[in-house]
Amino acid sequence: MVRSLSARRGGWRQVAVAAVAAATVVGGGVVAAVGGEEELAPAVPVAGCAEGSLPETSIQGRVPAADHESGRAAQGYTCNTEQVGHHGRTGGFKVQRYTDAQGHTCAYYDSTRMFPFDVVTNLLNGTGLGVVVLDMTDPAHPRKTANLITPAMLSPHESLVVNPERGLLAAVMGNLATAPGILDVYDIRTDCRRPKLLSSTPSGLLGHESGFSPDGRTFWSAGAAGFTLTAVDLTNPRRPRVVFTKAGVIYHGLRFSDDGDTMYVANMGTFNQNSVLDEPGLRIYDVSEVHAREPNPEIHLLSELLWPEASIPQVAEPFVRDGRRYVLEVDEFSDLFGDGFVNFRTDGPVGAARIVNVDDPHHPYVVSGLRLEVHQPEHRTDELFDDPGASSPIGGYSAHYCSVPTRDNPRIVACSMIGSGLRLFDISDLEHPREVGYFNKPGPSGSNALSQPAWDVGNGAVWYSDASSGLYVVRLRGDARALLAR
Repeated sequence: MVRSLSARRGGWRQVAVAAVAAATVVGGGVVAAVGGEEELAPAVPVAGCAEGSLPETSIQGRVPAADHESGRAAQGYTCNTEQVGHHGRTGGFKVQRYTDAQGHTCAYYDSTRMFPFDVVTNLLNGTGLGVVVLDMTDPAHPRKTANLITPAMLSPHESLVVNPERGLLAAVMGNLATAPGILDVYDIRTDCRRPKLLSSTPSGLLGHESGFSPDGRTFWSAGAAGFTLTAVDLTNPRRPRVVFTKAGVIYHGLRFSDDGDTMYVANMGTFNQNSVLDEPGLRIYDVSEVHAREPNPEIHLLSELLWPEASIPQVAEPFVRDGRRYVLEVDEFSDLFGDGFVNFRTDGPVGAARIVNVDDPHHPYVVSGLRLEVHQPEHRTDELFDDPGASSPIGGYSAHYCSVPTRDNPRIVACSMIGSGLRLFDISDLEHPREVGYFNKPGPSGSNALSQPAWDVGNGAVWYSDASSGLYVVRLRGDARALLAR
């Protein structure tokens, strides 16, 4: 069955489809590539900052070298936000929040970007190793109750995930490329402050990113540079069992529809003779056979979506608005691989983030983009790359993770955008998002806001971590707070 990759008009034109340029057999289905003229999404309107803010001094998202030299950067940049809590001196890629059966609320965050290179730093600064467990009874004063140091928790890379339905915390060992997929599973339902190890097994095959079915019965491991996708049965979390594997794919984050039948895959791309990672984008699969535990299950590719400014797709978080299904897709970094590892392109395309309509999983289309001025090609000049941290090919002014406070009609989005810190977007009008706030605490080498943010809706706050300075509890103010309350 031929499933073409259609482009539609939303708040901006994604791609003008000229014709079906090529077809490739993937996972049993035929998927057509798109071609045609390209038009990038514009930067969103700049936030209006309430009294008491410390607004940015340059274009949206930038921390100029002059601010570091004058000392202005050390004060931080706030717009409709305020810091109410802080913990640690390092951070990684995820912040997770969970409230247990007794009413305790906890935070979990990975403490390292590249284990074991920062082990000494973490030991010296008091953050400790592995995944940090915090009692968040008083969000203004997070209290560490444990460091999880089983194999996967020492180096979870981007795989740390909580399943709230069953009260499970899981991760698979990973690193910048891939690693042996030791899967660690903890019970946090009983007491989230003191997670109990249920199993530590080599069932993940290879690890880098992950996903959890909504019912908590299936953990998925994406091996990234290990070229594997693995589904593990956690019906009995003490006895993980591999139920599906797929080789030859370079996948990142894996997220699921509420019924668990549809998987949204951040596809990092495929190899060809001209590019290391060619045609990255979003893939949508039917995974119902795996989750139903059918014999010899297969996953079925429903569609693939590309967009012109793609860098490295990181994850696609599902949500629903007025009964229609969407994903909030975010790309990491800039285009590193424009000449097949010959020339790093730190000024290459920046994917940032976008809202994608997936109501018809066979024909997804981009609705709008979540981009800052600092992401736009016209601003990515030699002067900009003189800013501390801006020229890093795996950081700088780009994106990494976004999240919504609820899947049901969210009006606000939080994104960790590395050198630009935590950014808040008003998505009340899905076709015309706008920025509504930010929080950025750059160090001498710039900011490293890499983590998936967690939401504390009751306290009107967002939790995120900066790799260079630890976990922050950020309270929303003004227009940003009003959106969270809607």
